[in-house]
Amino acid sequence: MVPVVKALGMDVLAWSQNLTEERCAELCVKKVTKDELLSSADVLGIFLAFSERSRNMLRAGDLAKMKAGAISVNISRGPIVEEAALVAALRSGHLAGAGLDVFDREPLPADHTFRSLDNVVVTPHTGYVTEHLFRTAWQRMAQDVAAYLAGSPIRVVTDPADCPPMAPQ
Repeated sequence: MVPVVKALGMDVLAWSQNLTEERCAELCVKKVTKDELLSSADVLGIFLAFSERSRNMLRAGDLAKMKAGAISVNISRGPIVEEAALVAALRSGHLAGAGLDVFDREPLPADHTFRSLDNVVVTPHTGYVTEHLFRTAWQRMAQDVAAYLAGSPIRVVTDPADCPPMAPQ
């Protein structure tokens, strides 16, 4: 992601509980505190692994520290940002917008507030597109489609509640 935003002329600031100066030097980014990141960023990209430690890492107080007119982009996991606080910051206009491909509840319900806000762009979660996926999961998906078309569906989910919880990444 860093080469992409640098190609757009952006300066990249970075913060994480685990981030080292060495890693920042490798990526040619500037390490800052969480508060410095929030108060400085025009675009806040969220690229964190989800865990209980990162759940609701960005709450109402954190969003209030962001620059007025900033944009939040979350492509990690929905629960990293407290959803009600994000909705409030977007409705108030403090945040100019949000780009989201992850949500607290997936799939995003048809009547969810994010779908009605003019300053939110929602997309399918595409962060999973990796070489490993192309070599494994896509093959399984093709098997699923072929089995369905042959009249013998496999790996069928009839109720999302029947699915095991997703493992944190």
